[in-house]
Amino acid sequence: MTVEVMTFGCRLNTYESEAIRREAQAAGLTDTVVVNTCAVTAEAVRQARQAIRKLSRERPDARIVVTGCAAQTEPATFAGMREVDRVLGNDEKLKSVAWHDTRRALAANDFGVAAEEKIVVNDIMAARETAPHLIDGFEGRTRAIVQVQNGCDHRCTFCIIPYGRGPSRSVPMGEVVAQVRTLAERGYGEVVLTGVDLTSYGENLPGAPRLGALVKSILKHVPELPRLRLSSIDSIEADRDLLDALANEQRLMPHLHLSLQAGDDLILKRMKRRHLRGDAIAFCAQARRLRPDIVFGADIIAGFPTETEAMFAHSLDLVDDCGLTHLHVFPFSPRPGTPAARMPQVARDVVKERARRLREKGADALKCHLDREVGAHRSVLVETQEMGRTEHFTPVRLAVPVEAGVILDVKMVGHDGRSLLAA
Repeated sequence: MTVEVMTFGCRLNTYESEAIRREAQAAGLTDTVVVNTCAVTAEAVRQARQAIRKLSRERPDARIVVTGCAAQTEPATFAGMREVDRVLGNDEKLKSVAWHDTRRALAANDFGVAAEEKIVVNDIMAARETAPHLIDGFEGRTRAIVQVQNGCDHRCTFCIIPYGRGPSRSVPMGEVVAQVRTLAERGYGEVVLTGVDLTSYGENLPGAPRLGALVKSILKHVPELPRLRLSSIDSIEADRDLLDALANEQRLMPHLHLSLQAGDDLILKRMKRRHLRGDAIAFCAQARRLRPDIVFGADIIAGFPTETEAMFAHSLDLVDDCGLTHLHVFPFSPRPGTPAARMPQVARDVVKERARRLREKGADALKCHLDREVGAHRSVLVETQEMGRTEHFTPVRLAVPVEAGVILDVKMVGHDGRSLLAA
C-alpha cells in the first residue's frame, strides 16, 4: 500500500481527494491512509471517528492522516485519538509542502507525539485563493468532477461549513475550461461543476463573471464534452445566463439539486436563508417552463429549532409544490458554535420522526417520477457494467453488462421503486 484516501461528504471532497492522493504520493508517503472528513452534521463527524478506529484495527501498520472540514473545525477531536498520526487543515491538505512536511514528521515520530503536535491547521478565514488542481482522471469513476469555487460568505444559522472552508473564492474561468477540456480529452462523458456555494461563482474574480457565463464558456469552448452537470445550487442566485443555458443548451443536464432546507417562511428566516417559500416554488416553475423535462433534487432539514408541526407540514408540502424528485433529508444536528445550536431545540425523537416522514415523502415522489419514465428513451451514462444514470440523474439498472463510461440511448421498461430498468 502506498497512499489510500477515504472520502466522506460532498462532491468537492471527492474532487479534492484526487488532489490529496497525488500530492501525498508525490511527497513519498507510503503505508498511509488519509481520511478526508465532513463536518456538515454531528453524525458525519461520528462516522469519521468510527471509520478511523476500524481502520486502525484492520491495518495496524498504516499511518493515519486526518483532514477535511471536520479536521479544520475540530482538530483537537481527531488529534486526541491515539489512532491518528497527523491532522491537516483544509488549506494545508492541497499543498505539496504540507505533504512533504507530513512525510518527514511521520518518519521522525515512529513512537507517537503529543496530541497538539499532530495538528497542522491554519486560519481558514485568511484564505483568499482557490488554486486549480489539474486532475486528468478520477480513480474508479466515469463521471468527472471539477472544483470551480470554494468557501462561503453566507452565515446560515445551522451551518458550520464556512468555518471549515473559509470565505468564497473562485477558480478563474480559463483554468476551469482548460480542466474540463483535459477531462473530455481523457474520455469522460460527463463533468460535474462543484463548489461550496456554487452560484456565488466569480464574485472575487476580475469582472465578477457569474456561473451562467462559466457554463456557456465551457459548452462553447469544449464542444467535445457530451454532458455538463451542476452540483447543488442556491436558486435565489441563479443568473440570467444560467437560465438561458438551461433552456437552450441540451448538453447542460436537465437536473438541478436545490439548497432549499425548509418550506416554512419563519423557519427560513431563522435559518438566515436568502429565499422564502414562494421564491423556491416560483424558481421551479420558471425552470420547468424553460426546460419542461427538468428534474429537481433538494436538501431539506427536519426538526430545525422552534419548528412546529404546522411549520414542518409546509416542508412536506414543498415536495409537491416544487415538484421535487430526489430528496436529501437531514435530521437537524446542532453544531457547536452556530446560532441554531443555542435556539430552543426540538426533541430528538420528534426530529427523527419528521425525518422519517420526509424520507417517505421523497420515496413517494421518486416512485411517481419512475412511473412517468417507463416507456421513455433516455441517454444513460454507464457507471458500472450493470448501472448508470440518465440525464435527470435517475439511476438505471441495465439489462446486459456494458463497458463503464459509455453513453447509451435505451428504453425504460420498468422500475423497482428506486431505479429504472432498461430494455
